[in-house]
Amino acid sequence: MLSIIVPVLNERESLPQLLAEIQRTSERHNVEHEVIFVDDGSHDASWETIQQLSGQNERVSGIRFRRNFGKAAALTAGMRAARGDLILMMDADLQDDPAEIPNFLSKLNEGFDVVNGWKVRRVFNWMIGRLTGLKLHDHNCGLKLFRADVAREITIYGELHRFIPVLAHARGFRVAEIAVHHRERQFGSSKYGVRRFLRGFLDLLTVKFLTGFGQRPQHMLGAIGLMFLGAGFLGLGYLAVLWLLM
Repeated sequence: MLSIIVPVLNERESLPQLLAEIQRTSERHNVEHEVIFVDDGSHDASWETIQQLSGQNERVSGIRFRRNFGKAAALTAGMRAARGDLILMMDADLQDDPAEIPNFLSKLNEGFDVVNGWKVRRVFNWMIGRLTGLKLHDHNCGLKLFRADVAREITIYGELHRFIPVLAHARGFRVAEIAVHHRERQFGSSKYGVRRFLRGFLDLLTVKFLTGFGQRPQHMLGAIGLMFLGAGFLGLGYLAVLWLLM
């Protein structure tokens, strides 16, 4: 079964349409599924809408946070509640197209454990590839499909949800990507901004530590120590040259 996890933050208007599109695609392609909406402290009527949708459809369930804990926390709660052996992450703002679901399943069935969506290529994605060794066109895409085994082996917090393919790759899982159709937002406003970008950059450094030095943190400390030692020798050499020239 496919468990579709949808983090929600003030997306009341988009939820009925999103669910209708998920249902239409799943029925057309005979995909057994469940939809888990996770309300991450919304201030609009998102939770009331989720309750209404779950009351009308037994495949739909909801989880509600008392306040905003962030997308990674919402996804973690959804993964813990998921009953399927496959998990699909999808944003609630209708920019992710449910019609892509069969393409993700088809790619996963080629022998992969994680399939990442690809909307656009940015410099940040190039930097992630350089630091982590996993080169994908678009780490920020909200559409990600992975096996339940992946969810059980990785831990996400902060902005680490965007790095699920990197964390999975570091654990030996096979990762692929496919190009997806990116739609314009129909309701509400974007939740992204400069602060979220900065948090993402700091989490990238965390991922680099976890994937590069997670099993041997002393190597990182040793590398830092060698850098300072080298800087010290350069400074000492500079002072020695000045002393000889005096």
